[in-house]
Amino acid sequence: MTPEEQLASYLSGARWFGGKSRPFEVAGMTVIELAPGVSTNLVTVSSGDSEDVYQVPLSSYDEPQERLAHARVGAWDDRHHYDAVHDRDAMHVWLRAFAGEAVADARVSFRRTDDHALDTSTHSTLYSGEQSNSSLAFGEDSLLKIFRRLTPGLNPDIEIHEALTRAGNPHIAALHGYAAITTAAGDELQLAMLQQFLRTASDGWELALASARNLFTQADLHAETVHVEEAGGDFAAEAHRLGATLAEVHGVLAEAFGTSPLDLGEVARTMGRRFHEAVEIVPELAGLKDGLLAEFAALAGVTDPESAQRVHGDLHLGQTLRTSVGWKLVDFEGEPVKDLAERRLPDSPWRDVAGMIRSFDYAAATVARDLGSTSDEAAQVSYRSGEWTAHNTQAFLSGYAEQRQRPISAAEQVLLAAYVADKAVYEATYEARNRPGWLAIPLTALTALGQARP
Repeated sequence: MTPEEQLASYLSGARWFGGKSRPFEVAGMTVIELAPGVSTNLVTVSSGDSEDVYQVPLSSYDEPQERLAHARVGAWDDRHHYDAVHDRDAMHVWLRAFAGEAVADARVSFRRTDDHALDTSTHSTLYSGEQSNSSLAFGEDSLLKIFRRLTPGLNPDIEIHEALTRAGNPHIAALHGYAAITTAAGDELQLAMLQQFLRTASDGWELALASARNLFTQADLHAETVHVEEAGGDFAAEAHRLGATLAEVHGVLAEAFGTSPLDLGEVARTMGRRFHEAVEIVPELAGLKDGLLAEFAALAGVTDPESAQRVHGDLHLGQTLRTSVGWKLVDFEGEPVKDLAERRLPDSPWRDVAGMIRSFDYAAATVARDLGSTSDEAAQVSYRSGEWTAHNTQAFLSGYAEQRQRPISAAEQVLLAAYVADKAVYEATYEARNRPGWLAIPLTALTALGQARP
């Protein structure tokens, strides 16, 4: 097999490769040597009329490496090549480069954005859960994220982290630096980012699941007088802090990047178009058409001026970490399915707020799926699920409003309702395509939203 064929074979099985659903071929590879036997490679993937560039760091050896057999990419030019993120020796080259050590290819630069003294005595540990990129921890000192699909221009994850780091905002993992290369065409490709390792972090999604699970198992499901705040599953204090965290981050982003007028008429039209496209994929949405389209159309009637700004863009509980010093927001890349230029566009901060509200509903519904063997029990679990979601949503919104020092206005309530509905429409499309068994979660929410509007 040619090197291109071996690379294509490896890509087809890689979790982070987004081109599995259609025929493709490797059209070329640019090798960027960092040190002897360590390189990062820009692999051009051709599929029909489109081309994408993926980053494949490689470690290369004269002899096969049994310890890296699971990460074998192939053999060519009399050497054996492995995906370097699995190779601690190779990844130590990246860490030393961020610490100031020169690399072989002058086209790539490792830029520091703070003065944190990196601990180069540590070794890397690869995270197994990430899908679109590859992340590694260097001991408990720093975290390296290697971007897999590359697009010319500023990566919003780096751009926003750098702005928040320079502002001294405590609600993100501080950015230590990033790696970039200038192509022959003069474009900059940002390859990776190095940031603070959050030692005491707990995943926000898992904390919410534990909260809902505690409520459902500890509270008397059949007792209407048991309130969520009285049971072991209360999450409201954390939801309140999370709302305040998001409001503070939004304020810093507005100051750092500025704001612009939000065209609510265009927003309404875009949401309407997305709904009609979703009906083609999820026919069950057709029966909700009148209520949901009215929700979107109501945006055009809002006369209060609204602003667009840089936002997270894909916020949910899985993008949050609870540390000993408060909540942290992570992964500011935006929705992975969108082009990079679109992910950098200003948007309404209510998109982030809506994403978190929908995530509360998903957390409760995820736990509820596993409970309730009889119809009566299922009804009670559904009741408790709705109670948990509503209680924590209200706490989250209260925290958001208190931090920005003004209540949520009637006009903003209209915006929020539309963005929540739009997010649920997106979820319905996603679930229909990827997890049909989960489709009931967004459909149930959309049914309630459609019925709520007179």
